[in-house]
Amino acid sequence: MNSNRPSSGAVGNAESAAHAAIQPGEHPTELSFAALRHGDYRVYFVTTALAMMADNIEHVISYWVLFERFHSPTLAGFAVIAHWLPFLLFSVYSGALADRFDNRRIIQTAMFMYMSVSLAWALLFLTNVIAEWHAVILLIVHGMAGVLWGPSSQLLIHDIVGKAHLQSAVRLNATGRNLGILMGPAVGGGLMLALGPPFGLLVNVLIYIPLLRWLWKTPYGARERRMPHSAHAGGLAATWATIKLAGENPTISSMILLAGVSSFFVGTAFQAQMPEFAHDLGTEQADFSYSVLLAANAAGALSGGVLLESRGLLRASPRSAIVLTILWCLAIGGFAFAKNYPLAVALMFIAGFLNLAFSSMAQTLVQIHAPAQLRGRLVGLFNMSNNGLRAFSGVTVGFLGSVIGIHSSLALSALALLAIAIVLLSFSMRSG
Repeated sequence: MNSNRPSSGAVGNAESAAHAAIQPGEHPTELSFAALRHGDYRVYFVTTALAMMADNIEHVISYWVLFERFHSPTLAGFAVIAHWLPFLLFSVYSGALADRFDNRRIIQTAMFMYMSVSLAWALLFLTNVIAEWHAVILLIVHGMAGVLWGPSSQLLIHDIVGKAHLQSAVRLNATGRNLGILMGPAVGGGLMLALGPPFGLLVNVLIYIPLLRWLWKTPYGARERRMPHSAHAGGLAATWATIKLAGENPTISSMILLAGVSSFFVGTAFQAQMPEFAHDLGTEQADFSYSVLLAANAAGALSGGVLLESRGLLRASPRSAIVLTILWCLAIGGFAFAKNYPLAVALMFIAGFLNLAFSSMAQTLVQIHAPAQLRGRLVGLFNMSNNGLRAFSGVTVGFLGSVIGIHSSLALSALALLAIAIVLLSFSMRSG
């Protein structure tokens, strides 16, 4: 384990220092929980998992109160748009900021935004003056905090663990996110029942503090490189320039494309339709069945992270990522037409496992192959593709489902993604 913590003046050598964690004779892909061998990453993993849980706690409490107060499907739909649309519009710009400025301060800014939103919800609920326009503003700020956090977080873990253990760190980060998804509803529901929504959100503000405090002292994340002005400009021109840069590297372009098509056609749209799936499966308690199906997907992702990390399995490669995506399509397609509830739960578990495996692998490959001075922009482009295009999965699964039924729309979406993934696999095999 790397016991030498670099000083702030040696940030540029953080990656090489991280490689010292590899013991002689060990291959990095064979290590169990390789990234956790870095003491600084262990702290970052725990504090980030807490912040992710706090993010989900806020969703649980605020969405519930908004539903009770307004009963507005439009507002609920806007909450989804406000969450994902900023990733589509601003991910590349956020990545450029991560390339140019101190990643620690960018993440801290995002944490302050999250804390401010939770505090604002609490005060509005406490004073009972909440209006729909308040909700619109806070939902937008929350979405912007998420897009600001993403690229800087990925560059920070790259600085901490280096390339050798990057796949482990990315996979563990995804595992922590799913742990937050699992724990958020339970903790949020408990806080809401014990303290009420306003005070539950005030407590939630405190959960962000450990990460905020750790970032003040860590030597990682400072950007020594400086990019020319044209390289970090925002807007469509910068996004198009980044897309052309990604196209020069087949691995980066194929992984960004893979993330984009999987988000566009399927994404997480099936989760919004889960109540109807639970009802159609014919269980006596549709509300409980709905919760179990959602939990099974998150539990599969969490189990996948733990299992793959415990054995150091699935070395990152484009072909492996595409094959895992194909298997994910088959699991989603099987779930769409499942008539047996236990089978549906099992398929959701498998889908969660496979989704974590291929998405974390694709992100790892983008980070490893990206030039250091442009890593943030390319990670931002990956986030735009992986997260921003999820807004359109509501069309491919949701709107189409209103015409032909959600079972058929989900199966057709999975089939379309399967066809594209097979084409990508054939290109990968030819280039290989």
